[in-house]
Amino acid sequence: MSSSLFFLSLNMGNEDWKKATSVYDFRVNDSKGEEVSLAKYRGHVLVIVNVASQCGLTRDNYKELVELDEKYRESKGLRILAFPCNQFGGQEPGSNEEICTFVSKFNAKFDFFDKVDVNGDNAHPLWKFLKDKKGGTLGSAIKWNFTKFIVDKNGQVVERFAPTTSPHKLVSSLEKYW
Repeated sequence: MSSSLFFLSLNMGNEDWKKATSVYDFRVNDSKGEEVSLAKYRGHVLVIVNVASQCGLTRDNYKELVELDEKYRESKGLRILAFPCNQFGGQEPGSNEEICTFVSKFNAKFDFFDKVDVNGDNAHPLWKFLKDKKGGTLGSAIKWNFTKFIVDKNGQVVERFAPTTSPHKLVSSLEKYW
């Protein structure tokens, strides 16, 4: 691993994320605090989503994300990467352990990561990269919980969806990248 990418993974406030060429250049902490290289997802279509346990969108999004994961994980190689975030109405106040306990009620088996900021100076570099590659209709900022990004098998951010977009509605887009 190059020293600049190692620096990127440890220093959340720097601008080194701008040097990244794909999501595979990033390292994140999983829900247990272990560092994970996103290069492990090379060759998979990804849905990267910011999640929250106490949002009005929680139940439907988790239900449908679990259904997508169950239907397409093995058959198409889909990987869902969930990043808890407490920046919107304080709707993800729990610890990583509490979040994992909560999502187990939905039988969510996709990958969960450490709670991150997705906006502002302290936004995780991965989220700065995602927003830079696919801005929203009203600018690049993440507007609420359950904003979804599709990443192709080459690690390129190819589509972005609003929090209110049902995960089931992502299927027609995902099919373009399998």
